[in-house]
Amino acid sequence: MNQRDGRAWAAGLLSLVMLGSVSQFAIEGFAQADQSRAGQSTASVPQPGEKIEKTSLIVTSDYFIGPEDVLDITVWRNADLSKTVMVRPDGRISLPLVGDITAVGKTAAQLADDISAKLKEYKENPQVSIVVKEVNSYAIYVLGEVVKPGKYPLKSKTTLLQAITIASGFTQTAARNKIVVFRFAKDGGGQIKMKASYDDIVLRDGSNQNIELKPGDQIVVPSETMVLVP
Repeated sequence: MNQRDGRAWAAGLLSLVMLGSVSQFAIEGFAQADQSRAGQSTASVPQPGEKIEKTSLIVTSDYFIGPEDVLDITVWRNADLSKTVMVRPDGRISLPLVGDITAVGKTAAQLADDISAKLKEYKENPQVSIVVKEVNSYAIYVLGEVVKPGKYPLKSKTTLLQAITIASGFTQTAARNKIVVFRFAKDGGGQIKMKASYDDIVLRDGSNQNIELKPGDQIVVPSETMVLVP
């Protein structure tokens, strides 16, 4: 092989190597793009289990409205009175003419009846419909002397002991026999206060204190230093 043929052979080999590299790069790029698109497609499609869970837990006619839920309130033939409102932390909403009215602890139908009754002072036979647009209250709050206090979403039926476990258990200074659960009353008449003792539930016949929690429940575990000795 002469020098000229050698240079031609080397150039051809280099071209093949470069072509192979480009092809490999292109194939890998297309594969990654396909995987990315596949991942996006999977993420955007609701999983059957999730859909069933949300439907069974939330989208029901007997769902009780909670704090931070967003409501679409429609008064027939009156756009000025129709509003989209968020339930305040105090459990109330504000509407024109109606003013403040308690929403927490009521179903959408019950709240619509209450609003209609208020509007009868200003309108003849008002027709009110309510749709729960966003459910933000399907959670519990574990506060005080637990390792990880905070807001936890309810995915299924949850008991008091399970809530303590979700919050990673008690701290060393927890008064575990002085647990208090605060719950909004269904009739909107403030909060119900329930007491529970960890030792009674676990060591004694106190299983009735291991209550099933409801959306919006606040579990407070006080410190031993906060508990007054009678």
